Amino acid sequence: MSQSSSPEKPARLVSLDAYRGFVMLAMASAGLGLARVGKSAEILERFDQTSCESAWRSLWGFLAYQTEHVPWIGCSFWDLIQPSFMFMVGVALPYSYARRQALGESSAQRFAHVLLRSGILILLGIFLSSNWNDHTNYTFVNVLTQIGLGYPILYLLLGRGFKVQLAAVATILVGYWYAFYQHPLPGPDFDYAAVGVPADWEFLSGLAAHWNKNANFASEFDQWFLNLFPRPEPFVYNNGGYQTLNFIPSIATMTFGLMAGELLRSQRSPQQKVRRLWLAGAICLALGLAVDGHIWPFVQFDWSIAPIVKRIWTPSWAVFSSGWTFWMLAAFYWIIDIRGWKRWAFPLVVVGMNSIAMYVMSQLMKPWIGKSLKTHISPHLFDGPWGPMVQASSVLFVMWLICLWMYRQKIFVRI
Repeated sequence: MSQSSSPEKPARLVSLDAYRGFVMLAMASAGLGLARVGKSAEILERFDQTSCESAWRSLWGFLAYQTEHVPWIGCSFWDLIQPSFMFMVGVALPYSYARRQALGESSAQRFAHVLLRSGILILLGIFLSSNWNDHTNYTFVNVLTQIGLGYPILYLLLGRGFKVQLAAVATILVGYWYAFYQHPLPGPDFDYAAVGVPADWEFLSGLAAHWNKNANFASEFDQWFLNLFPRPEPFVYNNGGYQTLNFIPSIATMTFGLMAGELLRSQRSPQQKVRRLWLAGAICLALGLAVDGHIWPFVQFDWSIAPIVKRIWTPSWAVFSSGWTFWMLAAFYWIIDIRGWKRWAFPLVVVGMNSIAMYVMSQLMKPWIGKSLKTHISPHLFDGPWGPMVQASSVLFVMWLICLWMYRQKIFVRI
């Protein structure tokens, strides 16, 4: 019997599953309620008039900041959840399509799957965004629709080589920067309140003014594009400032992940791989700091070539956030795949191998789970100043148990 000439199936990257599980648990946790607890007067005043007062308030201020999105410029841990997820889409791509190639699929079949997956992600994202509405909410700013819109382009960069991929990233980011830069600034009589910007908003000035909330190139595009869909009333602005065109610079984020994934599948030694991941992260962080003085640690400068804003995925944000995602992947890879410390990661892997299921549960089931726990365990379970933490932790644990059951039953939801 002759041996098959088809490529071998690639080994599963446990560190990637663990990283994905970590990010999905963070997303589904609602920040473990830390932001709400950290703003409770009863909690903050607990050590007033003692030597611990300043440290206690600083601790809760830090935790609250890290577990919610920053208003505009800046970066918290919570802001890194979406770029991490999109980055990992790129990391996983070389593995998933090598597996399909090993199964004998042709290039046409693989590209057809890309288009199908893209369409399903977009439709699923719209469905979840319409949850609890009385009409379809045609919006394209959640992570699933953003991935779906950019996924075919990402696939076309698969296997093209480092130079081509880097050139594509540079072209996307510079072109997107120029689209904002050339867009005319609002006049002095522009009504910011009409586009959801409060009067006490900290407006960007100078060159950075081209990236002000709901008064930029991408927001004007959405005022045209989103009104092409049936709506109960015309679209004027997004409350959070998020825009459909975010998917364009997000392709750069996913491409950085693609480059990382191809590095991990290469013949380089594990030590070389982890060093390159750390180096890539350092370069991305340095570039982000170089173009936006507002985000420097310990000292701030009032200048910016491109402000670091997650909500509109500015080019500087795509680079800066990728620095952190490179570093997080490097840490998981070093601990799990190089050092071999895997047992601790099992709770993360359980979720990471069913990330779509966890995402859907977090969007659809959290209110029902919380209400059921309150009904059947204790009506006072979520009362008191620590209630938000108890609720978020309890709901998260229930969803993790569902993922554990699915894992043991070998049920994996994939698109």
